[in-house]
Amino acid sequence: MPVPLGSGRQRAVLATLALRAGRVVPAAELVESVWGDDAPPSAAANLRGYVTALRRALGRAGETEPRLLARPGGYLLRARPEEVDLLVFERLAAHGRTALRARDYGTAVARLRRALSCWRGRALADVPLGPRLDTETVRLEESRLAVVEHCLEARLALGDHAAAVPELRGLVAAHPLRERLWFHLMLALYRSGRQADALAAYTRLRAHLAEDLGLAPSPELRRLEHAILRADPALDLRSTPSAHRPRCLRPRPRPRPRPR
Repeated sequence: MPVPLGSGRQRAVLATLALRAGRVVPAAELVESVWGDDAPPSAAANLRGYVTALRRALGRAGETEPRLLARPGGYLLRARPEEVDLLVFERLAAHGRTALRARDYGTAVARLRRALSCWRGRALADVPLGPRLDTETVRLEESRLAVVEHCLEARLALGDHAAAVPELRGLVAAHPLRERLWFHLMLALYRSGRQADALAAYTRLRAHLAEDLGLAPSPELRRLEHAILRADPALDLRSTPSAHRPRCLRPRPRPRPRPR
């Protein structure tokens, strides 16, 4: 049942606590999440008021201990792993990646899709974002996209290339600099019998990278382009044993975003 939470600042406090459920969050970090560098002299007192209101809102009949606990120097949100979408997402994503590494592609797709089902829009969509929470939303979106990419990798390994093409076209339009998505699109197009479209996708990616970053595509993508040009049999799903994927089918990991 939805719980009314009052002001945007109160929601920012809860969001910060939920992102670290089960751990003590220093009061100074909560103040920064709510006010950034513009905390008023009354910030500590206001924070205590928000915590009190949240404790009442989150209380449940029959519970002997409040959900929101004061601890030395900060506060702790008490929650079971299955009660926090982020924790459910991270657990399912970890299980999916394990299955993907083991080349159990059917299990990987099932678990990664379940992880993605935890998302119902942009993270913290109804929370006022200061610098700290804004950084968190970037991190969460990166985690989501990485799971999308892993799920697509497993789907392509299962031969779901034709169905993946429309989804991949939408993803590269929304994230034109994510090379792994372009890698999957090129491979899906090629395996769908669309060699020319796969090469055209590489040309579009090269233009995006040159215009926006002054970079060339990664060596992995260049190898994939060359393999597509010569119709390398190693690209054929039927001739690519799961235990011996050719080097050109291993896209480079994206560099981690620098902290702000």
